[in-house]
Amino acid sequence: MPEGPEIRRAADKIEAVLKDKTTEKIYFGLAPLKKFAKPLTGCKVLGLETRGKALLTHFDCGYTIYSHNQLYGVWHVVKRDKLPKTNRQLRLAIHTKEHSALLYSASDISVWQTEKVEEHPFLKRIGPDILNPRLSWREVAERLQSKAFAGRALNSVYLDQTFLAGLGNYLRSEILFLAGVHPEQKARDLTKGQIGKLARTTLEISQRSYVLAGVTLSERQYTALKKKGVSYGKARFFVFGRSKQPCRICGTKIQRTTANSRRIYICGGCQQARA
Repeated sequence: MPEGPEIRRAADKIEAVLKDKTTEKIYFGLAPLKKFAKPLTGCKVLGLETRGKALLTHFDCGYTIYSHNQLYGVWHVVKRDKLPKTNRQLRLAIHTKEHSALLYSASDISVWQTEKVEEHPFLKRIGPDILNPRLSWREVAERLQSKAFAGRALNSVYLDQTFLAGLGNYLRSEILFLAGVHPEQKARDLTKGQIGKLARTTLEISQRSYVLAGVTLSERQYTALKKKGVSYGKARFFVFGRSKQPCRICGTKIQRTTANSRRIYICGGCQQARA
């Protein structure tokens, strides 16, 4: 399932054709939303905002479309009215003069007055988005040490969208590895220096994955591996999906285990034992 960086990159593609453009036609495939087609026609798209795996499309007429792809939703950006060949059901279509942004299969779509969109149940529940440019490592550190999260194993915290929205399974393994923290440790058991490193790593790896299209290695390391003929899938991560392969840092074989019903990867040489 896509994580925050993938959702933001998808939003970028949609925003590239919609931002500052006026809608000429809007279609809603869900009957309760059809009444919003006329009020949104002729509005200018101000931009697209991501909140974890939710997408907010803001308009200058005071409305925001909330959408969440869930498991099956998929966006297509095409030339105006050049609909893709698919058996999926069209749920939302935003047409400008030159392009169409089309959302298929998703069922979690709603329209809000922009000033009230924060009242959406999902948005009220989740934490800050990991790619929010205003999110600082100090805020991440404070959240780690808060009552809600300090006493829980980090392997659980790093899948909890109320902690930081947009985190997911591969980011969990990669962040904890690069911070040198064992997944079973709790934030309250870490030193101040460890908390700071974990908080900084959380933002750095999330941003790197966004910039490098899902790659968590440094650009230099990734480029070197690609020049050797290593595929994208095998070159993109430090530990995730690399069970029994040598750690890229210390050579210890990567271990695969399960936490919170999801696979997680650990380097016994680089990550500290459970406190």
